[in-house]
Amino acid sequence: MTFDELGLCEPILRAVAEEGYTTPTPIQEAAIPHVLAGKDILGTAQTGTGKTAAFALPILHHLITNPPQPSPRRRTRALILTPTRELAIQVAESFANYGKYAQFKIAVLYGGVNQNPQITLLIHGVDIIVATPGRLLDLMDQGWADVKRAEKLVLDEADNMLDMGFIADIRKIIARTPQWRQTLLFSATMPQEIRRLANEILTDPVEVSVAPVSSAADTVEQSVYFVNAEDKPAALLEYLQSTQRERTLVFTRTKQGADRVAQYLTRAGVRAGSLHSDKMQSVRLQIVERFKSGELPLVVATDIAARGLDIDNVSHVVNYDVPHVAENYVHRIGRTGRAGATGVAVSFCEPRELRHLRAIQRLIRQEIRVAELPGFTKPVRSEGRPARQNRSTSRKAAEGQNPANRSSSSSTNTAVAGPQPTLGQLGGRSRRRKRTPFAR
Repeated sequence: MTFDELGLCEPILRAVAEEGYTTPTPIQEAAIPHVLAGKDILGTAQTGTGKTAAFALPILHHLITNPPQPSPRRRTRALILTPTRELAIQVAESFANYGKYAQFKIAVLYGGVNQNPQITLLIHGVDIIVATPGRLLDLMDQGWADVKRAEKLVLDEADNMLDMGFIADIRKIIARTPQWRQTLLFSATMPQEIRRLANEILTDPVEVSVAPVSSAADTVEQSVYFVNAEDKPAALLEYLQSTQRERTLVFTRTKQGADRVAQYLTRAGVRAGSLHSDKMQSVRLQIVERFKSGELPLVVATDIAARGLDIDNVSHVVNYDVPHVAENYVHRIGRTGRAGATGVAVSFCEPRELRHLRAIQRLIRQEIRVAELPGFTKPVRSEGRPARQNRSTSRKAAEGQNPANRSSSSSTNTAVAGPQPTLGQLGGRSRRRKRTPFAR
């Protein structure tokens, strides 16, 4: 199927062709006909599958082919809610690019910045609002934003908005939209709370499921390095300096960790910046723009960047910390290998993170290849799980400190000889070195 066969109007097809799109992705092919038919959609699709175009193109088609009645000022006809500012900006850019031959007015509303420029846009009237729930609700309560005539409502990344505590705000916003609206809900996962929300706001929806969150892209080459916690900074630096790469995203579990890793790399001569929710919005946007332009080749980020950042030519994703939520691993590595390109995803796993790595492998239904970084130790193989004798022994065994395994430990900074161990064989850790500020 081609975009011409989907029934989209000429201005949309012209803009899509200029964007270089020729064939719809599976989510676009499955969803667009139903959206054009006016159906509510309950979609399961992760970022990187072309989801934004799946709802933006038919919404723009509707707005173009169904012009509003003449009015002194524009009325908001489409409302798109997103969990993060970065995603809101990117979705708005997509609407602007796809609808550039129709001259729509689009407002992007998000917190962390002065609200006055956003209010100015709303005063003059806009056709489309793309917003984070908190800022939109605030502007609605102040009387600046009006969505009571919104014909189209989209909840993008609904599960992420649930995780961020936006569900109460979303319900308040939806209550102020017309009941006759068309509603499109997209979510990477479908927890029970999202199902309940869908039952409340959708009418006879069509369910569309493409590339669920448990699917890791075939275009991404995955591997894992087993290192001790205190070796992670130097191991990361060694990997980065010995690897041919373009743009690189490094993920940490905490905001403080992102700053520390970025500072460590900068001191070592690697141009790096950090991205997390504690940074001012202007700084975050600057980091993203420098990363997009190639001026900043590496960004260390928390999971705020795991969804919604659609940046071309991210060649490598590095999990400095193995994520504690298995689904986040799929979102992280989905930043590379996009739109048919190939990518590389590596993880640095310390002994305490083995259970999280096992959970990831269960989710994606494959075993991640074990790689070796010369000059760095990795946990030694365990001959078996020790019997539970008492609480202290069990705790030491869980931490990989079973005295029975210590005799097989390798010396510091010496790779373990022999065949690569599997996850089931791993346990214990080598003799500990002096702890660095990065060691937990």
